[in-house]
Amino acid sequence: MKIICIGRNYADHAKELNNEVPSEPVIFCKGDNALIPKGHPFHYPAHTHELHFELELVIRITRVGKHIDTQFAHKYYDEIGLGIDFTARDVQQKCKEKGLPWEKAKAFDFSAPLGKKFVKISDLPDPKSIKFEMKKNGETVQLGDSSLMLFPFDQLISEVSKYFTLKMGDLIFTGTPKGVGPVEKGDVLEGFLEDERLINLKVK
Repeated sequence: MKIICIGRNYADHAKELNNEVPSEPVIFCKGDNALIPKGHPFHYPAHTHELHFELELVIRITRVGKHIDTQFAHKYYDEIGLGIDFTARDVQQKCKEKGLPWEKAKAFDFSAPLGKKFVKISDLPDPKSIKFEMKKNGETVQLGDSSLMLFPFDQLISEVSKYFTLKMGDLIFTGTPKGVGPVEKGDVLEGFLEDERLINLKVK
């Protein structure tokens, strides 16, 4: 199982970090070490002093595919979940300044916690406009809508499958909307898909 992540997939988020709005998906990967085992706490990582949250819709792949045409991509997933792409922003900035890869900033242990379950996309009020929300300590900090993605789900699957064979259980983190920000020890992060809370995470 692999975790494939998409960066800068919402124009407002790219702009808030002073990044260019991409003309094609920005792709990077995390290993399965980035998932948090059930019941395991999340501890603020020791190698950063500027940990940021990024709430994202997550696709779970249901069949093997390579070089998938966009028109057939919908056959490779039917559920959606939530995940947090934790980012060591200070480490990322140093890597970017030196032209180095981002793994230390993005793919460290427990950097991709998932929500408690995945839900059928067909059961959502509007599968083409999926709403999601992040609350930090009870205050809304991110509001997302899948209709605002620069590259929608099917296009992402097609693009990713040019480079990586997609297999059952693979996860695609589809990008975060604007509103990302820092967390501190003691903060509580809650992620909502439509009106259902799927993430309830305390930073220790």
